[in-house]
Amino acid sequence: MPIVAPSILAANFLQLQQDCNMLNESKADWFHLDIMDGRFVPNISFGIPVVEAIKKTTSKILDVHLMIVEPEKYIDDFKKAGADSITVHVEACPHLHRNIQQIKNAGLKAGVALNPHTPICMIENVLLDIDMVLIMSVNPGFGGQTFIPHTLHKIKELRKKLDEVAPEVLIEADGGISLKNAAAVIHSGANVLVAGSAIFHTANPTATIGQFKMVI
Repeated sequence: MPIVAPSILAANFLQLQQDCNMLNESKADWFHLDIMDGRFVPNISFGIPVVEAIKKTTSKILDVHLMIVEPEKYIDDFKKAGADSITVHVEACPHLHRNIQQIKNAGLKAGVALNPHTPICMIENVLLDIDMVLIMSVNPGFGGQTFIPHTLHKIKELRKKLDEVAPEVLIEADGGISLKNAAAVIHSGANVLVAGSAIFHTANPTATIGQFKMVI
């Protein structure tokens, strides 16, 4: 079964405690936390205090996705806040290997994210150093966008490459993931589904998470 990581970005922040409780009682595997700085992407989401607050509500994995410039300045802060995994963008990291080592040295799982236009070849030299690749299936910065179909080809290409050199590395798909396309994403080679609106904006989010878990 796929790992399901609901994106807190789509939660109701006026009732964040209730939404976290719902995820704890559901079949969700991870909490996906999108951190946006208004510089790398044209939006600002939330920061370290919210991560700290969420950590107090759950024992599930906090999957922190840094859509920010200069992520190296904040790795230790997010670790202290409760992050279990930190993903940085190749486009924001001119010294990517150094950034990955910083995350690993902090005792965290390390991921690298690729924007829709960024080719797989940009991370070939770090595949043996990371735990996960996050493939953006929308342009980052806003929730509720439409899935980019070409992403399926990109995931297939990456899965083939990983099976050759690092089969244990996970592929996470993030952006426009819904019950309509989740099976195609998993069949293309992804292991982790990040879904926001497709979970939180339904009449029964718990049941929807259960449906995502059954995608094969």
